[in-house]
Amino acid sequence: MACSNTITCTCTYTSCSRRGKCCECVSYHRRSGEVPGCFFSKAGEKTYDRSIENLYRDYKNNY
Repeated sequence: MACSNTITCTCTYTSCSRRGKCCECVSYHRRSGEVPGCFFSKAGEKTYDRSIENLYRDYKNNY
């Protein structure tokens, strides 16, 4: 499947081969027990901590 969403991708890790490829990104992070950066606030995404616990903290503090 050809899929590219680099224009609206909020991930700041620009050297990632999955950046802008949402299906690949979500699949990769799920296998790793993580959450993709686009689920976080801007501040939360920049920590590069993709844990579910950090997503909860980020959501609680920013939304």
